[in-house]
Amino acid sequence: MIDLKLLRDEPDRVRASQRARGEDPGLVDALLDADTARRAAISAADNLRAEQKTASKSVGKASPEERPALLERAKQLAEEVKAAEAAQATAESAFTAAHLAVANVIVDGVPAGGEDNFVVLDTVGEPPAIESPKDHLELGEALGLIDMERGAKVSGSRFYFLTGQGALLQLGLLQLAVRLATANGFTLMIPPVLVRPEVMAGTGFLGAHADEIYHLDDDDLYLVGTSEVPLAGYHADEILDLSGGPLRYAGWSSCFRREAGSYGKDTRGIIRVHQFDKVEAFVYCKPEEAEAEHERLLGWQREMLAAIEVPYRVIDVAAGDLGSSAARKYDCEAWVPTQGTYRELTSTSNCSTFQARRLSTRYRDDDGKPQIAATLNGTLATTRWLVAILENHQQPDGSVRVPAALVPYLGTEVLTA
Repeated sequence: MIDLKLLRDEPDRVRASQRARGEDPGLVDALLDADTARRAAISAADNLRAEQKTASKSVGKASPEERPALLERAKQLAEEVKAAEAAQATAESAFTAAHLAVANVIVDGVPAGGEDNFVVLDTVGEPPAIESPKDHLELGEALGLIDMERGAKVSGSRFYFLTGQGALLQLGLLQLAVRLATANGFTLMIPPVLVRPEVMAGTGFLGAHADEIYHLDDDDLYLVGTSEVPLAGYHADEILDLSGGPLRYAGWSSCFRREAGSYGKDTRGIIRVHQFDKVEAFVYCKPEEAEAEHERLLGWQREMLAAIEVPYRVIDVAAGDLGSSAARKYDCEAWVPTQGTYRELTSTSNCSTFQARRLSTRYRDDDGKPQIAATLNGTLATTRWLVAILENHQQPDGSVRVPAALVPYLGTEVLTA
């Protein structure tokens, strides 16, 4: 949810954010109207309750002659209070719906537009010169690393087995991410991958992309598409101690996505699948620390990409391609030789106070007053990274060189059949 003070003080800024996202700025006016109506309804109900309380006291002090009229007035006020409270509940419900409909306000400098309107901030490394490159699936199958056929037999399309050195490669990659995270003060977490609706909604994932999420109807639980979700819920309804700086967590989990609407896209291999593993960084901090913390998260992602030795670029994602929770997002995209383009490996989002406001996660300021915290998240490693590793490090004889940082986890410098 956006900050109501910002809405009331700078509605034009919120409207501009909506336009940059390609969303309806009229939702801002609808929220302003709903906010006004809610406050008026609260005031009306409060005034009537106060009047009812005064009338009730006056009945006890009244003379026998005055009492019938006062009792009648008290009865009338009770009905008016009941109606006012019903009107308040209706106004509150309309306000909440309007509040949830407005996406987070983007950070100044975020490019406007949609998926293709990103800005390239940096390009690192040169794409390798590979004659007739093989794609990651051809390499993975030839080297006994990936089995898509049996994945489909067991679970359906877009499922797979990682086998032998393929499984070790993923585990090594994730362990490398864990080591980097813990060396930089992150607390390692293995969270639940099933969460309650209020936690999924609190992180902003039940909006436009709700069809991406698996739901267990009998239990009313959601399978997470990222450990960002349970980590955001970890401190829901709590007041944090941020006096010593940000709280940083690294969640290692399996993740699940329906990939609804992606039929025909990336159907080959493990670029777009229904289940994958990931180490996700998640941070709680004071709002004024969020932009600097966002740059730190990007820096740690760059360290991981340097460790796997692949060419990549950093992009500032356009407003229309942000999720509703993000005020700004950076993606790191690795070069994929067989596609002749860069593909996303990491994202890091500054969600400012949007998620924490929904989840009532606060901290105490210097005066001891509770304030809404800021949250950020960022990928440190995931299954998709195997695509970039295999394709960029393939050798003419069909083997794959193992990046030096991963050799200790695999016990070999080259993957061979």
